Amino acid sequence: MTDSQSTNFNGTRRVPKPVNEPVRSHAPGTPERAALKERLASMAKERVDIPIIIGGKEIRTGALSQSVMPHNHRHVLGDWHRADATHVDQAIKASASAAKDWANWAWEDRAAIFLKAAELLTTTWRATINASTMLGQSKTAYQAEIDSACELIDFWRFNPAYAQELYDEQPLSDRTMWNQLDYRPLEGFVYAVTPFNFTSIAGNLPTAPALMGNTVIWKPASSAMLSAYYLMKLLEEAGLPPGVINFVPGDAATISDRLLSHRDLAGVHFTGSTGVFNSMWKTIGASMSNYRSYPRIVGETGGKDFIVAHASADPVALSVAIARGGFEYQGQKCSAASRVYVPKSLWPEVRDRTVAIMKDIKMGDVTDFRNFMGAVIDKKAFGKIGEYLDHGRTKGRILSGGVARGDDGYFIEPTLVETEDPSFKLLCEEIFGPVVTAHVYADDKFEETLSLVDSTSPYALTGAIFSRDRTPVRRAMLALRNAAGNFYVNDKPTGAVVGQQPFGGARASGTNDKAGSKLNLVRWISARSIKETFAPPLDYRYPFMAEK
Repeated sequence: MTDSQSTNFNGTRRVPKPVNEPVRSHAPGTPERAALKERLASMAKERVDIPIIIGGKEIRTGALSQSVMPHNHRHVLGDWHRADATHVDQAIKASASAAKDWANWAWEDRAAIFLKAAELLTTTWRATINASTMLGQSKTAYQAEIDSACELIDFWRFNPAYAQELYDEQPLSDRTMWNQLDYRPLEGFVYAVTPFNFTSIAGNLPTAPALMGNTVIWKPASSAMLSAYYLMKLLEEAGLPPGVINFVPGDAATISDRLLSHRDLAGVHFTGSTGVFNSMWKTIGASMSNYRSYPRIVGETGGKDFIVAHASADPVALSVAIARGGFEYQGQKCSAASRVYVPKSLWPEVRDRTVAIMKDIKMGDVTDFRNFMGAVIDKKAFGKIGEYLDHGRTKGRILSGGVARGDDGYFIEPTLVETEDPSFKLLCEEIFGPVVTAHVYADDKFEETLSLVDSTSPYALTGAIFSRDRTPVRRAMLALRNAAGNFYVNDKPTGAVVGQQPFGGARASGTNDKAGSKLNLVRWISARSIKETFAPPLDYRYPFMAEK
């Protein structure tokens, strides 16, 4: 008897009702602070050897790259082994082998693995995943906690509940027939490509398709390899069978060229740049005649996220939203506030309050919990953001910040730029750094400004309206209906919570398949309709044929 045959039980099983994981404060004197400080200290002394993991086996190629601290880029945290084309082929075979059994597991048994992973992350693994995110991606304790702990725990608890809802949906039947839907996984493997900026996304992109019965080849971001490796080891401890998720770090072009051209590519689960996603989509489109089935393409890409304020907005709340929305995690959130539109009557107070906050912000080593900001992720990002600072300095007006220091870590001060030009480069292009550009508009030009916000950027990820008057809120919600997949009223445009604000955008920001909701899981199944007739007809003739 195979394993898949032996785990079918009678009874309708229900997963535990999901509840959002509470955010731990890490305030002085708390046990979580002590545990995290201890793990940060021990991890900083380690130099981890990170292998490729295919079919449950660790592979070391000797072709090494380094994982370093962005805020102290001379400090090496680990060495990771790069995969080549032969390892990609091995991962494809391992995925196919594992799929024969995994696809036929009862969904509750698959869900149990991720529910256990959530509990491990809640308890014994929390400090390790948070510490690896802090050191390897330069997140503060709070930013790591809301991401690598709470959001990922929520993904692993809410996704099984959404899967249960999906499996519960069945068609109508009557006494003569029984109609059923069989929710099959896709045929082939899913290619998961994850970013550096959210450990929770790195955990969700491979596991959401796996929950629905798919096998996955996972390419983690080279600049977030430490936390990705620990996530893989956590999943193994939770009981994930070999080959269900294959951990394949390496050169993106080498891996993608092999996987995107393979006949068994069933889907792509992607978070990253718009340009890379467009290139992948183009490659897939040109290869359609090679595939066994049409690949599902799910992606969340860039953003040029906005805050627009009405003259009735609360200047204090608006200033805090600009600072938190624009500068938390160094502006490296896909949802980070990057452009703000403020009426002339409010601007002097909002400007002065925002600048005061910026001057109070401390930036540095994230293991010093007094710091609000760390470093940007790597030298490439540091250089790119520096070019935008130069443009803002020469073509606009920098009100605060504008300084980049890269000797020891990749530090860029929180920067506020003002411009009168609504088509200014820094208002239109994604920067992915701690740079916010403000455009001041005449108070009587609110409607025109809404149109400007909608048309300035190709992206449509997040945005916010600030107003204490309901009428401007209603106007903005309608005028900007397609400008943001996640829209906020009197709140910063960051911080979506699983189960509360399903996340994703459209236009150049992606396919809007809403991570953290049932909408995303639907993309990883292929439904089969089954009709069972209890009284099949025994005569081919219909009653209307009885007379001429």
